[in-house]
Amino acid sequence: MKTRSPQDVRILELAEPIAEALGMEIVRVRVMGGKTTTCQIMTERHDGDVNVADCARLSRKLSAVFEEVDPIAGEYHLEVSSPGIDRPLTALAHFARWEGFEAKLELDRLVEGRKRYRGLLAGVEDNNVLIDLAGEEDTAVIPFDWISDAKLVLTDALLAESLKGRAPIPDVLEDVEGEDAGQDDIGEGGGARPASDD
Repeated sequence: MKTRSPQDVRILELAEPIAEALGMEIVRVRVMGGKTTTCQIMTERHDGDVNVADCARLSRKLSAVFEEVDPIAGEYHLEVSSPGIDRPLTALAHFARWEGFEAKLELDRLVEGRKRYRGLLAGVEDNNVLIDLAGEEDTAVIPFDWISDAKLVLTDALLAESLKGRAPIPDVLEDVEGEDAGQDDIGEGGGARPASDD
């Protein structure tokens, strides 16, 4: 779920050790076409938080490596941001961290006649995601490997959680410290705070 294409995978392989050295995690990588190709990298610290300065540090490190390795042909725009409030869930740990919040899941196969599910996350068990679906008495157990896409649903509870202890932060801060002008966007997509692991 962190990647969709072989090019995304290559960029993730380059970005993960850099992020890890900064105490961060790569949440998702997407290379998207258009008038200008955009390489979108979502990141957060291991505690689930992230700020503009974190994104700026990672962006500068990635830019230096990408200039040498050149993983994207032609001109492109590097965008480093937080996952945002209604964030994607791309690792098993994300489903555990956001237990109790509503999420949408899409599977890579039909299960009981459908691929899309929506409900309250109920944690993880082994390599499975647990989710309480509306109208169902039993908690659904879905293998993590079957999930092709997942994200939190923007609800009042999620908004309240995201505002705890946070000052408003602009969505995008461009050209941080004048570096890589015209190349990088360092953004904060709302910065939701995860539920405590305790």
